Amino acid sequence: MRYFQLLFTLLLTLGLVWFLNTSNPLGIEPLPPLGKLLNPYGGFWQNAEAFGEYDSKGLSLPGLSGPVNIIYDSRMVPHIFAENLKDALMAQGYVVAKHRLWQMDLAARSGAGRLSEVMGERTAEYDRFQRRRGLYRGAEASLKAWARAPDTMALLQAYTDGVNAYISTLKPKDYPVEFKILDYAPEPWSPIKTGLVQKLNTALLCFRETDVEATNTLAWLGEDVFRSLFPERPQFESSIVPDSCQWVDSLQAPSLSAVPPGPMGFWDVDLMPKPDRDLGSNNWAVSGKKTSSGSPILCNDPHLPLSLPSLWMEMQIHTPDMNVYGVTLPGLPGIVLGFNEYVAWGWTNAGHDVLDWYEVDWTDPAKTHYLFDGQQKAATVVVDTIKIRGSKPVLDTLVFTHWGPIVYQDAKHPKRNLAMRWAAVEEPGASELGFLLGINAARNYDEFQKASSGFHFPGQNMAFAARDGDIALTVTGRFPIKGREQGRFIQKGDNSASFWSEFIPFTDLPRMKNPKRGFVSSANQLSAGPNYPYYYNGDFNVYRGRYADRRLAERNNFTIYAMMDLQTSNFSILAEEALPEMLRLLDTSRLTAIEQGLVQLLGTWDYQFHSFKIPPVIFDEWWHALDTTLWDEFHTIRDTLAVMQPERWRTVQLLKEDPMNGFWDILATPERETPQQTVTEAFRRAIRLLRPRLDEADYNWGKHHAVQINHLARLEAFSAPPLYPGGYAEALNATRPNNGPSWRMVVEMGPEIKAYGVYPGGQSGNPGSPYYDNFLEPWAKGLYFPLFFMSSEKDRKQDILYEEVLSPL
Repeated sequence: MRYFQLLFTLLLTLGLVWFLNTSNPLGIEPLPPLGKLLNPYGGFWQNAEAFGEYDSKGLSLPGLSGPVNIIYDSRMVPHIFAENLKDALMAQGYVVAKHRLWQMDLAARSGAGRLSEVMGERTAEYDRFQRRRGLYRGAEASLKAWARAPDTMALLQAYTDGVNAYISTLKPKDYPVEFKILDYAPEPWSPIKTGLVQKLNTALLCFRETDVEATNTLAWLGEDVFRSLFPERPQFESSIVPDSCQWVDSLQAPSLSAVPPGPMGFWDVDLMPKPDRDLGSNNWAVSGKKTSSGSPILCNDPHLPLSLPSLWMEMQIHTPDMNVYGVTLPGLPGIVLGFNEYVAWGWTNAGHDVLDWYEVDWTDPAKTHYLFDGQQKAATVVVDTIKIRGSKPVLDTLVFTHWGPIVYQDAKHPKRNLAMRWAAVEEPGASELGFLLGINAARNYDEFQKASSGFHFPGQNMAFAARDGDIALTVTGRFPIKGREQGRFIQKGDNSASFWSEFIPFTDLPRMKNPKRGFVSSANQLSAGPNYPYYYNGDFNVYRGRYADRRLAERNNFTIYAMMDLQTSNFSILAEEALPEMLRLLDTSRLTAIEQGLVQLLGTWDYQFHSFKIPPVIFDEWWHALDTTLWDEFHTIRDTLAVMQPERWRTVQLLKEDPMNGFWDILATPERETPQQTVTEAFRRAIRLLRPRLDEADYNWGKHHAVQINHLARLEAFSAPPLYPGGYAEALNATRPNNGPSWRMVVEMGPEIKAYGVYPGGQSGNPGSPYYDNFLEPWAKGLYFPLFFMSSEKDRKQDILYEEVLSPL
């Protein structure tokens, strides 16, 4: 083994020398000193690990009140046993830092807009973006609120102390390899960095809105066409909480007038990057009357960006008052998604719009004052300094209004500016920090709801199942009370009528408990049925939730394994509804013999996006070609103006019901095309693009739809080779090239809890560890690991890798 390691180290060293001398993927300026990096006594090779190379040496931590035993199972999952919660969280901070320190540092720097300090000019614009949208200000606001709950802040400080205790043990030779490659040292952790990690993940899930695009699209198309193409409720929907499951008669929303669009006309602005609209998740809980065991089963799989190191880290935390298992986000104390001895929970993103844009009415050319409710208000100017490694600092002038920062300036009309109000960076309640620990310790529905009421952002659909038999789902978060269409378009910023100041009470949020149908579910669709009295807008999925509801309603006697099959289902309702209409309109007389053969292949397809199949490839390319051909007006104007794009369900509706719609015409031709001509032209375009690949003997959906999981710093040597799973954006197994199910969990809440899970990556953040990416292949194949929910330190139902004891100093 030692000779193998020596050979491996030599080859890796030579390879890295070549790599660093021929490429610079990070744009690091300057490159790290090679002698320091390749030093055999302190360079990168010190980070190599092998199976079994772990000892049980202990460590003394100042602040611990008693010993903490950390037991690592055969998958490197730490099980923390402590005599109280404070000691447990200090140990959690220590353990997470031990395995994910560089990832934690990167997340905190990213949220603060400080990447350029270590990566140089290449990330300067990203840092400017992060600072302008206010993640650091949001973290400061959270810290101010958390300080009002001193007991909970003491727990956060314990977590922080655990992280720093690990950092204090490190010498430069022990640094994670990314610190060595980037040639910088880890900083001490602090509570503000936990706030930054929280805000960074919040931004991933609730920074999406289309106010500018909607305003431009309305001005471009006119009222009638806009309303026809972009209704707020889709024709096909299966809301999370249907009217039949909700006590809507008891809800009385405030009577607010509809808010008309603000400044009409076009806005020529360079939009900030937004999260992928196909990020989402699935969750459901099934009551015991629909399971073979008679016990509730809960399932959850959040669809998020996939990376190495992985977004999640799996662990168990055990104290005399709490025994909880699941996954945590490195940098946050507690378990985010998981279960304890009494309850299980899982989240999906609610998708509500909590970010609005306002046109500022300046009163002077210098833009120092603006008009609000007939009075002049002074803007606040802040000069921000972005430090850049290897270069002079960049100064960025930020202007703030009472709405928030000025972010956009119209390129054609420089006097026009838009201010951003984003609820997620405003000061939350004091209970926001403690809600997660409250959920971790909940023993029943009432305790879970009490803890959930402290949750604010990003809004989530929280599914729940308990060992006592209860199942439930609540749309949880802090959602503004709005008038109809308030925040759908850019609004006037000169009066308080556009200002929302209150939030929907927690008791009025959509929810259901133990519905007669025997299940609850969500997949990012509309939160509530049309009778829900509060207005909300946002980004909602149409297809995955409908399929989950169909499958959950049509059968009983569910088992854990049936739930795994459903969670990894590659079936798509979009394909089921769209393809028959596309085939009906296809003019096969215009096709070649080869094209007709491909049509026959499509005609026998079962709408499953399995990796080994060819029809999904043809459908996917045809669907994209149809979108480009049918909506060519939108694709053309988007080169010069930010506009909305018709939803997928709207394309299906046109295929089924609207043969006379003017959008069937192709702009680039003098003729007026019929639906048949446009659909046929799209098919032929798709096949022309596909022919070279279809001629390959082993080409299939897996190859066409390969998943690439990259290292967080885009270091190719530390990234995974392409994976070829099945799945589709509009299937429950919503894999995409760079995102997908980031954690699959199935939990049966019986007398003995049975739980299974998997995520794409590994427990270690060290690319030199065998536990860095050892979950990738099982995840790609749709396999699950049994989760070792230890009842005590003596539990040995599964193999143990090693133990580590932390002692008071």
